[in-house]
Amino acid sequence: GCELTASTKSYTFQVDEEDDSDHILALSLVCLTDGAKDECNVVEVVGRNRENQEIAVPVANLKLSCQPLLSLDNFKLQPPVTFRLAAGSGPVHLAGWHRTVPREDASFEEEDNLSEEE
Repeated sequence: GCELTASTKSYTFQVDEEDDSDHILALSLVCLTDGAKDECNVVEVVGRNRENQEIAVPVANLKLSCQPLLSLDNFKLQPPVTFRLAAGSGPVHLAGWHRTVPREDASFEEEDNLSEEE
């Protein structure tokens, strides 16, 4: 998890791209924490599209008096990804999980397929 505040408006989750694994980051909960004001707190997810252009998508608009938390049901993201407090002063806590899935060796799969065909 991480916390976004007026002084720390963004957090970037990065992985080592040379570890031969696929990474899944799932965002499960975004909530206001102690000290939050009754103002709109907008949290964005910033990533890159297929053309490597930066895109920002709002995922939560929290307000203490009407919606202090939001369940995102393990919203899956592809790292690297940045979480940004686009409006408000927080503090906003983000919680989720990170899973590493080992990639299969492509050359091993090709050899395996060839032996099945033979």
